[in-house]
Amino acid sequence: MTETPLLLALDQGTQSARAMLFDAQGELVAKSQRHIEPYVSAQPGWAEQDANYFWEELGQACQALWSAHPDLKSRVVAVSLTTQRASVVCLDRTRRPLRPAVIWLDQRRTADYPDLPWWMAAPVNLLGQKETLRQFRSKAECNWLAVDEPEMWAKTRHFLLLSGYLNYRLTGEVKDCTASQVGYLPYDYKRHQWAAAHDFKWKALRVTREQLPELVSPGEILGEVTAAASRHTGIPKGLPVVASGADKACEVLGAGAFSPEVGNLSYGTTATFNTCNARFVEPIPFVPAYGAAVPGRYNSEIIVQRGYWMVNWFKREFAQPEVAQADALGVAPETLFDAFLDESPPGAMGLMLQPFWNPGVRIPGPEAKGAIIGFGDVHTRAHLYRAIIEGIAYALREGKERLEKRNKVPVTTLKVSGGGSQSDAIMQITADIFGLPAERPHTTETSGLGAAINAAVAMKLHPDYATAVAAMTRTGDRFEPRAEYAGTYDALYGQVYRRLYDRLSPLYRSIRQITGYPRRF
Repeated sequence: MTETPLLLALDQGTQSARAMLFDAQGELVAKSQRHIEPYVSAQPGWAEQDANYFWEELGQACQALWSAHPDLKSRVVAVSLTTQRASVVCLDRTRRPLRPAVIWLDQRRTADYPDLPWWMAAPVNLLGQKETLRQFRSKAECNWLAVDEPEMWAKTRHFLLLSGYLNYRLTGEVKDCTASQVGYLPYDYKRHQWAAAHDFKWKALRVTREQLPELVSPGEILGEVTAAASRHTGIPKGLPVVASGADKACEVLGAGAFSPEVGNLSYGTTATFNTCNARFVEPIPFVPAYGAAVPGRYNSEIIVQRGYWMVNWFKREFAQPEVAQADALGVAPETLFDAFLDESPPGAMGLMLQPFWNPGVRIPGPEAKGAIIGFGDVHTRAHLYRAIIEGIAYALREGKERLEKRNKVPVTTLKVSGGGSQSDAIMQITADIFGLPAERPHTTETSGLGAAINAAVAMKLHPDYATAVAAMTRTGDRFEPRAEYAGTYDALYGQVYRRLYDRLSPLYRSIRQITGYPRRF
């Protein structure tokens, strides 16, 4: 009997490097994971990591996979890579890194950015987007690198996202997937290509077309595994490398969110709410929809920048006993946190949290800060933890309602992924706050599954994406909203949470003016 083919999905995330084998039915057959140091910070606000460190860790993850499952290697028919978004690498003419990769969490900015000609700046100003454009130029890595490190920038022949760099290490080709292009780049999101020569982005940014990679659509072949990459990773030489897209794009696909009535809620380091659409629908005016991990489709996305990161903040600042207990038990501390949710009722006894721990460009505004209101002497760590989980869910519900209006399609099903989705208590809270069934995908590795779906379509294991999604994604556990809590959550969301930001925004602006934080460039 012929052995069934397998698909190798590589996932280089913020916290770990993973090598996974999936079959054509979407089952995770084998997995190897290496926890990594996300970044080093030489100064406050900096976030960098040696680009070769990612390649080394990815290679170690692959070698560990083959070591544990040597019999599976011969069944692999293709490999596909997904990575964290918006982390950039500068290469010289010999294609070697000139400096550490700038990780997406880096907060550096510049006030020295290119001025636009008046005929380009005037329409932007008339549309009320002057501040958005200013932040775009200020935050763009190519702009502040050119100012802060001019000698290095002068030697930069290739300016790549981490996905482009790792695809190069795999194939020797300077190519990347259209669905990976998320960041401060001269990219046309609607047309899935680099911006036209007359686009204002080329004037606003200090990067040139020659520095950017060739782009390939999801599901197309980027190249083949080179001999050098094979020696490093153990992946068979000559294996086709299939384009897939960034981790969030692959996560949406792997969760089974293929049309706008299905929302993908992700409790990740950055919490997001996504809908996939055949139409280009800006989630917020003048903020683009990103390329989906499916050719010709788009993901409209609402972001809570430091979403599930807040659980790490809580763990560090308030849960040292649980951290010590988890260490003794050999489990993750978060596995003990459901007890906090059991100790606190829905609504956290009036404690309300606004999860804007990191300012945004448009939602929230650049002056935004987090807020916790309603404290009383009855409140404990348990109430604070529940308020964090509920606050993130409120913010994502607001994003869901915004996308429903933009898409003109109601969301009827929630697919919940990311670290928080592994908690039954958090899944139940999500269903209660949204008033919708919350479904956990059958695998926790939704980003890897999205990459595997692309490889499956490329290798003709499925004739198209609709068939592949139907065959390879399915619901695991399903959580129904509890009617007895709907009124409490709806009232808190509508009468308190939705009104918080507008009421507090003037105070945030005063705090910024007085203290200088967040700093304005």
